[in-house]
Amino acid sequence: MSDYVIPAPQVPAIPVAGGGSFPVRRVYCIGRNYAAHAIEMGHDPNREPPFFFQKNPNNMDPSGEFPYPPHSSDVHHEAEMFVALKSGGTNIAVDDALDHVFGYGLSLDMTRRDLQGQMKKMGRPWEIGKAFERSAPCGPVHTVTDVGHLDAGAITLTVNGELRQEGDLNQMIWKVPEMISYLSEYFELAAGDVILSGTPSGVGPVNPGDEMVLAVDKLRSLTVKVT
Repeated sequence: MSDYVIPAPQVPAIPVAGGGSFPVRRVYCIGRNYAAHAIEMGHDPNREPPFFFQKNPNNMDPSGEFPYPPHSSDVHHEAEMFVALKSGGTNIAVDDALDHVFGYGLSLDMTRRDLQGQMKKMGRPWEIGKAFERSAPCGPVHTVTDVGHLDAGAITLTVNGELRQEGDLNQMIWKVPEMISYLSEYFELAAGDVILSGTPSGVGPVNPGDEMVLAVDKLRSLTVKVT
């Protein structure tokens, strides 16, 4: 019998291709991990220590719909591959990092760009622009057993059939093992953690009624309607 004084919230979860659900513990997002995207955002693409921000676990949304959020008139798509961890720890060596990966999937880091920009100018945190409700539409987790470890392959995003983003996973400045290792120096990673691995160039606005289609080799495609 529980001694919680209010009803316990549900554990956010992502479907797993082939059956079952992956419970989400934390969501880490790496910023500016593709050189061309760093340039388009006005930053130097040279390799420097990575930085991360977080979304909330229940921001991961496999429904296929993205409700346009309030208090913004400039909401951008950012196409990403996510990494789902089956185990974790601290100070994980790069050579051991992939042993902790359960699988990979598709996600969008939807961003209230105008609010994010305001926070940047004031030196304040980005959560209001990044961690709002349903801000990470996602597809199912594909297990390593099914797809292997993904370090190369095309990543594309179309909006209403128009190609907006195009890149390759091999263009990531910080590779998946390096992201896991670096994060584990500052946080204790654990089963259920999700890492969004960055977006290629071409980010831009969407509007209600738009249809976004994200694809990565071996991960099929994800279709999300802006409502």
